[in-house]
Amino acid sequence: MVKKIDRKIVAYKVKPRDEPQEALAPQDEVVHMHETVLRPERLMGTTYKLKTPEHVSEHSLFITINDIVLNEGTVHETRRPFEIFINSKSLEHYQWIVALTRIISAVFRKGGDVTFLVEELRSVFDPKGGYWNKGRYVPSLIAEIGNVIETHLTEIGMLKVPGPDEHQQAFLAKKQAEQPQQGDGFPPGAALCYKCHSKALVQKDGCMTCLNCGDSRCG
Repeated sequence: MVKKIDRKIVAYKVKPRDEPQEALAPQDEVVHMHETVLRPERLMGTTYKLKTPEHVSEHSLFITINDIVLNEGTVHETRRPFEIFINSKSLEHYQWIVALTRIISAVFRKGGDVTFLVEELRSVFDPKGGYWNKGRYVPSLIAEIGNVIETHLTEIGMLKVPGPDEHQQAFLAKKQAEQPQQGDGFPPGAALCYKCHSKALVQKDGCMTCLNCGDSRCG
């Protein structure tokens, strides 16, 4: 008897001909993030306080990212960002903040891999120059918003931030033992890494290597 396959094959099992066939269980309907997913009455979210130097913004920015839980209570349960809001007492950046949050929220609802937003935002440079915040160079306020989104996507499991491997950790520990450390734990002579914007770029085995994100000029 020929049977029509109208669903994606996710598993299979070979049985002897004389073994009775079990009734197939209906395939679970897995809901993925897309534009037609309706917003629930209540969403869980996290608010991040972003404090910048006064010459960038006199008041702190409060960034709220709300998540939707898809396929709740099943093995396919996932948490995905649904919308973002940015609030501040300062009205200086009001127009572009409203535009940015609407665009990012639309990308979130589109579904798929939204992690590209982090690098897109972090690649924006302020023509007036960036600034240092908590030992990390930030090329612009937009880039710092990208850092906040990176933190959130990492916390909900959508993004894994690469860190130093065991060899880099051993090298860093050796450098820390040889000379005084900076406040961030990296050697004082370290240069700025243009990938993660940390002063953690050092000469290692003939290559400029970042001790924070592991990026190497030698590949």
